[in-house]
Amino acid sequence: MDKSNGWNKDTSPFHRGEQELHERLGVKDRLEAIGRIILRPFMLEEHQLFFNQLPFLIIGSVDDKGWPWASVVFGQPGFLTSPTDKKLRVQARPIPGDPLAQNMTQDAPVSILGIELPTRRRNRMNGIATQQSDGIYDIDVVQSFGNCPQYIQTRTMEFARDPQSNPDLPVEHFDVIDEVSDVIKTADTFFVASFNTEDDMRNTGGVDVNHRGGKPGFINVDDNTLIIPDYKGNNAFNTLGNFLINPKAGLLFVDFETGDLVMMVGTVEVLWDMTPEISAMPGAQRAWTFKLDHGIRIKGAAPLRWTFGEFSPRLP
Repeated sequence: MDKSNGWNKDTSPFHRGEQELHERLGVKDRLEAIGRIILRPFMLEEHQLFFNQLPFLIIGSVDDKGWPWASVVFGQPGFLTSPTDKKLRVQARPIPGDPLAQNMTQDAPVSILGIELPTRRRNRMNGIATQQSDGIYDIDVVQSFGNCPQYIQTRTMEFARDPQSNPDLPVEHFDVIDEVSDVIKTADTFFVASFNTEDDMRNTGGVDVNHRGGKPGFINVDDNTLIIPDYKGNNAFNTLGNFLINPKAGLLFVDFETGDLVMMVGTVEVLWDMTPEISAMPGAQRAWTFKLDHGIRIKGAAPLRWTFGEFSPRLP
């Protein structure tokens, strides 16, 4: 195999948690072969161009207490550039109050998700923050890969204000889900960050951030716990594999109409058995719970406003 175009290391591109799930479903050998092709320690040129045209970027990071956070930064297209195929430069200041500003320190693990909602394209990269200055962050590539368009709802968007203005807005802290249940119960999209604390973050460890989508109401709210269905995907299990190693998650909900951002962290548990509760979730192959520890809500923080297009045809 030509290692110059794929995973060029002798070790597996998947860590223990991911491999455990591959083994459980009988897809370990197939995923190992696929992973060595699609997981790369550099960005393809098409991925570099893709990031360059985006007006926002989802970023996963970790705070000093070990909580993974999912965040979002904004900028006019061109705020993401690639000095080389092994480095992404982010020229955007985090939203005031977002833990990302404290988490993006030298040599910190980070993960990025570029998602183009009108076309359902998405590409991901896990890496290491290597340089920070005023509003500029460089991220070294560890793993770069593309993702399928499953479960992504289309939306168009436009800026309601200058994305670099970032006004200081009140940051509401909460430790009860009921305070933000209005956003969760109507959501058709959220983003989830997870953190593998076991492996080398310059190999298969570190942070991962990804997208989840469903019809409004697909997340069940039970007191201070969310029950979230897991639909059929690519079987890589980047998120659930991290959960097996470190049962913590960070969730990000964006209110696409008001620009409110809701970020929260908590502990998770993967539910494997098809209980009546999970069977009642259309299309769920399994589920996972998220028990809130704490979170923040920043009203009107997003400078973009989105207009709904259509639901993913893959939704159950």
